[in-house]
Amino acid sequence: MSPTHTENLKASLSEAGGHLKQAASDTADAVRGAASAAGEEMRLGRANLKADLADGAVAGLSALEEAAGAGSEQVDQLLEKGRDLVDSAADLIRERPIASFGVAFAAGWIIAKLARSGDR
Repeated sequence: MSPTHTENLKASLSEAGGHLKQAASDTADAVRGAASAAGEEMRLGRANLKADLADGAVAGLSALEEAAGAGSEQVDQLLEKGRDLVDSAADLIRERPIASFGVAFAAGWIIAKLARSGDR
């Protein structure tokens, strides 16, 4: 006797149910694998981020140290220029003492005049 349509329907539905059950199981495995891989990528990314931030902090500290050194160099250069200017002024005063006295007297007189006019 050959199977009836109802029996064939039940067999086909049972087979389809088995395939769907296997598909659901495979999907769950894939999702778990993807979540595990994503978690591992997140841990790796976090470690890389921390390393990059630490490297950035070290580079920033190095830049600050260099900035302090550069500032010190600039101060030294300014002091040297100031000494050169004072030496030039002293040489000029030695070469032309009367003219230097006249210029200093005139500058003092102008400053005094300006100071007195500001008091009013």
